[in-house]
Amino acid sequence: MRKYTERVMKYVFLAAACTAILAVLLICIFLFGSGIPAIHKIGWLEFLGGRDWSPTDDPASFGILPMILGSFCVTGGAIIVGVPIGILTAVYMAKYCPKPLYRVLKPATELLAGIPSIVYGFFGLMLLVPIVRSLFGGSGSSILTASVVLGIMILPTIIGVAESAIRSVPDSCYEGARALGADHERSIFCAVLPAAKSGILAGVVLGIGRAIGETMAVIMVAGNQARMPAGILKGIRTLTANIVMEMGYAADLHREALIATGVVLFILILVINLIFTLIQRGGKKS
Repeated sequence: MRKYTERVMKYVFLAAACTAILAVLLICIFLFGSGIPAIHKIGWLEFLGGRDWSPTDDPASFGILPMILGSFCVTGGAIIVGVPIGILTAVYMAKYCPKPLYRVLKPATELLAGIPSIVYGFFGLMLLVPIVRSLFGGSGSSILTASVVLGIMILPTIIGVAESAIRSVPDSCYEGARALGADHERSIFCAVLPAAKSGILAGVVLGIGRAIGETMAVIMVAGNQARMPAGILKGIRTLTANIVMEMGYAADLHREALIATGVVLFILILVINLIFTLIQRGGKKS
């Protein structure tokens, strides 16, 4: 009976793994099957390098370069805001935080991950946009505001993964640094953090993936202007926002161009993951 159960569970796990792989394959087939022909119709250079997105004009223009740069701008801003805060918070929670405070702080950071993105968008729209408008002028809906909102949104991902990576470092690493005369801070930042860099980097990459794929919060605070970035206080439109805002009424080539935009976004995320894998392998070799 035990052998029969193990054999059945083996096939159950195999079926689950095949289902996951099949789902990814179906997504790839749909995206590339619908998006690549559209890029051929528009022209690779015009689609990827064009600066004008005017699908309703005659003739229509389908250049997504402003959206590509807009996605990079808000994602880069989110990294600047979220990564230092996230890593330092993880260090505090793993090495400094008293246990009574940890029992409050840990659920609080996990709660951030459960807040819907639309709530973050409302927070940015009602609080951050007026603050940016009063401090710097303009409409307040800008790259800066979107970067701050996304930086807050990626915090729970970075904190959770980075804290686990720091706690997984053997105590002997810290104790060895202390034995060599390093103080508490130097032991953590010069011995423990380098040993945990692979896990910390994984958290950063996951945060980047969430930031570049975020939609609703960005729509509410980024200005949604399909133009080349002209400064951190100016509005932009991201790839995800472009798809969501126009898919509801798009048809024919316009709809295919939006699916092709999804192809570009998909490839960007794959490239990010590939770079992370290469960095990890380089770290293991060294």
